[in-house]
Amino acid sequence: MKKLFYIPLLALLACGISSCDMEAPSQSSMDSSLIFSQYEMAEAAVMGIHQSFGETNSYRGRYLPYYGINSDVEWINGLEASGINDGGKNDLATYNAQPSNSQMNTDNNAYAKFYEGIERANKAIEGIRAYGNYENNPDMAHLLGEALTLRAVIYLDLIKGWGDVPARFSSITSETMYLPRADRDEIYKQLLADLLEAENYVYWPNESNITQTTERVSKAFVKALRARIALYAGGYSQRADGIRLSNDPDLDRTAMYTIVRDECLDVIAQYPNLASLPFKDNFTNLCRDVVTAGQESIWEIPFSEGRGRVLYTLGVEHQAKDQYTQQNKGGVNGPLPTLFYDYDVDDIRRNITCAPFRWSQTLTNGRSTQELASLKEWNFGKLRYEWMSRIVTSTNDDGVNWQYMRLADVYLMAAEAVNELEGPANAAQYMRPVLERALPSDKVSAYMNTATASKESFFDAIVEQRGLEFAGESLRKSDLIRWNLLKTKLDEAKTKMKQLARREGKYADLIDKVYTYQTVVNEGEASEIVNAIPAGAYTSIETIDGMTDIFVIYGLNYGDTETVGETLLDQGYTSTTWLGTDKLEDAKVDVLYVNNPDENQYWPIWQIFVDNSNGMLTND
Repeated sequence: MKKLFYIPLLALLACGISSCDMEAPSQSSMDSSLIFSQYEMAEAAVMGIHQSFGETNSYRGRYLPYYGINSDVEWINGLEASGINDGGKNDLATYNAQPSNSQMNTDNNAYAKFYEGIERANKAIEGIRAYGNYENNPDMAHLLGEALTLRAVIYLDLIKGWGDVPARFSSITSETMYLPRADRDEIYKQLLADLLEAENYVYWPNESNITQTTERVSKAFVKALRARIALYAGGYSQRADGIRLSNDPDLDRTAMYTIVRDECLDVIAQYPNLASLPFKDNFTNLCRDVVTAGQESIWEIPFSEGRGRVLYTLGVEHQAKDQYTQQNKGGVNGPLPTLFYDYDVDDIRRNITCAPFRWSQTLTNGRSTQELASLKEWNFGKLRYEWMSRIVTSTNDDGVNWQYMRLADVYLMAAEAVNELEGPANAAQYMRPVLERALPSDKVSAYMNTATASKESFFDAIVEQRGLEFAGESLRKSDLIRWNLLKTKLDEAKTKMKQLARREGKYADLIDKVYTYQTVVNEGEASEIVNAIPAGAYTSIETIDGMTDIFVIYGLNYGDTETVGETLLDQGYTSTTWLGTDKLEDAKVDVLYVNNPDENQYWPIWQIFVDNSNGMLTND
């Protein structure tokens, strides 16, 4: 099922109207009654919505690389003070986006493509309602629910990116060609209602042949998405009159948390225990194009092999075309250098999420080896070319899906909601499985004892664990916004990075050197070398084609000493000065944001759409 794309019936969907805020599909003479009365053709039309996700300047190349950056756990690698105010991608990340942004101010960028996808969804929804006989055909009903859900995905991301946006819940007519911004609360309420309806139509994962893949919408995803929308609708955000909660009584926080709790518990009841699903396996499956439903991944934006910049942007960097990839990319975005030290030393998520290495530019017999990166340019390790089961040959796209929702998110959403509604004692059962697959049992118990001391301490634990669990997955910025913690946490991150560079505060006991050892050996010899690694070393081992690459790093952990490190030099290790203000300059830290994040939570609507809106759109 992986990479199955139906030929979209764009030419068959009669539209033919251009708009100030979207590109409409072309007009056709084929009647909607013919398309939407037949399942196969209706399915192709619904699947055609995905094309708007994969367009060059849509999710693929503009929204996914830039929306979630920068936060208190992730940023653009290599961004220096001299590179800010560039009018392009750096401005998008540093809360300095202008309507004329060079990356976005075109008629085919993400904003336009999102509305293109919405128009396709509107056409499908209207066509199935009118001609699909969905009341008597469960598969056709599923398509209706799927179209409603895909439209909700796009609208949620529009609000995340641009705040109040035009509301289009029916296909364009000459009377509705130009629309002003709508209050996001009205859009939220429509999405919550749409998804409640969609729940009645769609299948659970593996209940039907349709939902055997994570590339198709399932009831689990509909419920989880409805929970996510309720969290945002009931949370804080920047409004015209400042940062506040919604004033709409229908979006009362208690009502929204009730939706979150009920929807998430329904999903959890249908799935295996999260603790039984290894953390690493979720990401190796993603890299290996495993889209089997019923595991941790709930829904993914499907990219064909020639689409998507997922590893390109967020994978471990390969500086050369090597034995693992013919695309020398990765490492565009990465974790803040302090994130590694936010994890417990025994947390298995740490070494999977935070990779202080990259693959070398120099090849030996066609093979690259790992090398130490730099303090200010870590890589996310959740996505790796070396984990893939195919070789990427495209210069710009890797074809790995974007994982939009996974089960750990459902558990932590449930924990947050139950804590708010019932208190930490009842909420603990939904946080514990997340920790049980990350930490030894004694540390899980100790952490939970502290977290459940009060409702406030449990909320603090939610804030912490969502950062540790989802770093690099573009959820953090939206989380901080809805908690009204965006600037607070970014300021904390700046302080922590400056302390790390100076070995101050909790970083005082770290040593300033790192000792590394690199070798490529036959698999059978690996155990002898691994046994020689000193306690506390950071180790990365990858086995491909009968060979094992071993890269050992000593000196990153608390408790590592220069004394032990110096003895390693006689064993073939090399040393590198790692910490220092010359390795992580204050000016580099300060460009985490340029303008006040709380006053720039959203991008402006791009000037090309304002200019062509017949006076209906502004950025006031």
